[in-house]
Amino acid sequence: MKVAILTMLTKHGEKIKSLINQNQYIMSSLNSLYLKLDTLKTIVKTLEAANNPGVEITININDTGNAYGKNISAWISQTKEQREAKKDRYYVGNGNTFWTDGKITVCKKQSKENTDKGLSTDDLPF
Repeated sequence: MKVAILTMLTKHGEKIKSLINQNQYIMSSLNSLYLKLDTLKTIVKTLEAANNPGVEITININDTGNAYGKNISAWISQTKEQREAKKDRYYVGNGNTFWTDGKITVCKKQSKENTDKGLSTDDLPF
């Protein structure tokens, strides 16, 4: 599957980029992240024990890959205090970038007022 996507992007990259830009969708990279089942179970177990509805994950994308061809690592996000105390990260997965236009930008956070407009919980699948 990954080879088919890469082949398609190589052959039709400019056409895809043009279609994306026409629809005002801007994509700067496609990435793959692998999480082990045991890690997912641990995350869910911890969330349930703490009665926490979700978890924030920090994803790091390096410019170069490691010996296994991976340039992405992900861990459970830490508070400022945890980072300052140099607490160990709890790594949850790794992966790689398989397509990029070379331009990744910082996303600006929208106000809650703008993000809630037009959303209905009736449309959610679960």
